[in-house]
Amino acid sequence: MKNKYDFIIVGAGLAGLYSALKASEHGRVALLTKTTIEISNSYLAQGGIAAALSEDDSPELHFEDTLKAGAGLCNETAVEILVNEGIDRVKELISAGMKFDSENGKISFGLEGGHSRKRVLHAGGDATGKEVVNFILNFIYDNNNITILENTLVYKLHVVDGECLGVFAYNHSDKKSFYLSGKSVILATGGYSAIYSFSTNPHTSTGEGINLAYEAGAEIESMEFIQFHPTSFYTGSDETFLISEAVRGEGAYIVNHEGIRFLQDLDKSELATRDIVSEAIYEELKRTKKKSVFLLMNHLDAGKIKKRFSHIYNEALKYGVDITKDPVPIAPAAHYTIGGIKTDVNGRTNINRLYAVGETASTGVHGANRLASNSLLECLVFGKRAVDFAVQNDKELKDSAEPGTIDFEIDENNSEIFIDIKNKTADLLWNNAGIVRSRAVLNSALKEISKIGNEYDKTPDEYYGSRIAGLLNLASMILNAALLREESRGCHKRSDFPDPDGKFKVTIIHKKGSEPELRKF
Repeated sequence: MKNKYDFIIVGAGLAGLYSALKASEHGRVALLTKTTIEISNSYLAQGGIAAALSEDDSPELHFEDTLKAGAGLCNETAVEILVNEGIDRVKELISAGMKFDSENGKISFGLEGGHSRKRVLHAGGDATGKEVVNFILNFIYDNNNITILENTLVYKLHVVDGECLGVFAYNHSDKKSFYLSGKSVILATGGYSAIYSFSTNPHTSTGEGINLAYEAGAEIESMEFIQFHPTSFYTGSDETFLISEAVRGEGAYIVNHEGIRFLQDLDKSELATRDIVSEAIYEELKRTKKKSVFLLMNHLDAGKIKKRFSHIYNEALKYGVDITKDPVPIAPAAHYTIGGIKTDVNGRTNINRLYAVGETASTGVHGANRLASNSLLECLVFGKRAVDFAVQNDKELKDSAEPGTIDFEIDENNSEIFIDIKNKTADLLWNNAGIVRSRAVLNSALKEISKIGNEYDKTPDEYYGSRIAGLLNLASMILNAALLREESRGCHKRSDFPDPDGKFKVTIIHKKGSEPELRKF
């Protein structure tokens, strides 16, 4: 059957591409992306891939750094797998020809926040994601076992008796719906940080895969943990771009409008984990009523900065800022979503034959706060594990009648309504579920989200209607989880509960038709 595959992989960031490459060794693969291959968080990732490959490093040190960043909520088994198998995955890339930046014939390792060693491999200076994605694509484009379907939206998972049998999809180019069946379905659709007003993510990072899984009955975990990157370029509008913390690893300073390194005054390091630096900047902006602080690099070697961070240098020049000379305006922005579709260490969800990998998954490896540059490593490690498990366990599907496609349409009359609701929701989340939250503001936002939902008649099988429903659902899960977690831990900060509380060493689970659950792990 033309529409029958061994693997259906939804999403074309590094997790999706790498999973597709590994899956192609075992059968036919359909690789679906709602946009194009080049639009993903992976493609935009600047920093690099963390792996304990240097002579003074070890998996044990990487393990300890990851647990410390995760603030007591990491799944230690998952972290052990990450730091050990990650070495093998990166070595395999290098053996296959991936060129990471080197110096004097040896791989050059960068230092980032929360790492006790220089262990971050980078490529193309500050374009690691792009270089790695392009490298993987070299093996995918000519692979006869992989069918790439771009501009294709998956709008429903086909789940029968607790098994995922395929996906319902819509192609934007030919405006047609169709159905694909598969022995295994892997969701690699990325996170949802772009539903915030200020985000370093592409506008496509809006959590559709998480909503797909939720509607199908999958468990969703840890939605309160959104990581804010402390150093996004401040433009005065909602436009921004990331300034990798590898810049601080090279010696850049953060200063306020008086030129004072206020993090030092707080006895905090500029290379602390992202949650600590973001909160410190947030408090400084609140104290001074300013919109930004500054990153200084004028004391560093200009030639080295231009070469190592060429993308950042050129992007800043578009706004009239020479990062080698000028103070660089920065402010925190939503960057990475820790939570997502709950999986085990093999990428399995609670629905048979359905897997999730990358940022759309919640393996527990990041705990309450992700250690810098562990994300690309996670894509490689758990992408392969998901494929390996599926090959061993997802045998041929029983013969069943192919379901008819569900009528799916796009009503452009709803586009302005969607944009209006998206903007309102983005502001609500930024103002009420941002770097620091409280019961009062979270409750206020929940009431507003409920009001918006009641005012709009959401049509599930219409493009904008489904996006509105999904957006409001994600916002509700974030707000409810943040309300339930009455403590401050990792990248979840509550002004009314400023300290961590041992009784909240739990994860918060959402499942359709059930109340949110606090679950021990």
